[in-house]
Amino acid sequence: MKNFDFLTSNLIVHRGMYNINKGIPENSLKAFEMAIENNHIIELDLHLLKDNSVVVFHDDNLERMTGMDKNIKDCTYDEIKDLNLNSTKYHIPLLKKVLELVDGKVPLVIEFKYDVRPGLLEKEAMKFLQKYNGEFVVKSFSPLSVNWFKKNYPDIIRGQLVSSYEKVELNGFLKLLLRNMFFNFITKPDFISYNIKALPNRKVSKFRERKPVLGWVIRNKDDMNKAKKYCDNFICENIEELV
Repeated sequence: MKNFDFLTSNLIVHRGMYNINKGIPENSLKAFEMAIENNHIIELDLHLLKDNSVVVFHDDNLERMTGMDKNIKDCTYDEIKDLNLNSTKYHIPLLKKVLELVDGKVPLVIEFKYDVRPGLLEKEAMKFLQKYNGEFVVKSFSPLSVNWFKKNYPDIIRGQLVSSYEKVELNGFLKLLLRNMFFNFITKPDFISYNIKALPNRKVSKFRERKPVLGWVIRNKDDMNKAKKYCDNFICENIEELV
């Protein structure tokens, strides 16, 4: 029987406890240090590089965070390791280094990006996560990624990320299927992480009768008040203003 208690034990910080005004960029070791100091659950993102390195970074392209206009999947770690995040002294960290830093002090919510074939990133990341002693869950927008974990590591708590998909270039019918979690009957996620802007949703409420729902991204008190009605925990930014 899977234990979900730690998933709702404390607030979750989106891409770490980052603060641009204080020079702490998202998905940086410093953002994760701050989360640990404040005992918040850490949400982070994984990408696979072309040399099979697994790094913690959100965007498919490097430009917003580093100024280099190149897709991250087309880079080696040597090419990006010295890039500065948001013009700070911090760099894109390897998953290995993040796990060494966190070391089980707080739980992790790990998002698997989907710009490479399903199974490639997951397989490489599990080389490190299998040896990790801390609490963690995995999640993805891609049902194919969630299903990979169901098949290969069924004991790991897995989650389906869901959005309204308004800004995503997808077939309208596919958007409808994803928004209403049609593939859940195959992937059988242990939790869902749902975009707060797309709530309420009848199917989310039905899912919540049995399993937890995480709301994202909570950026202000209005978001928090809404999330409290429909979600069991909250993935937050600007957390100093929310607590």
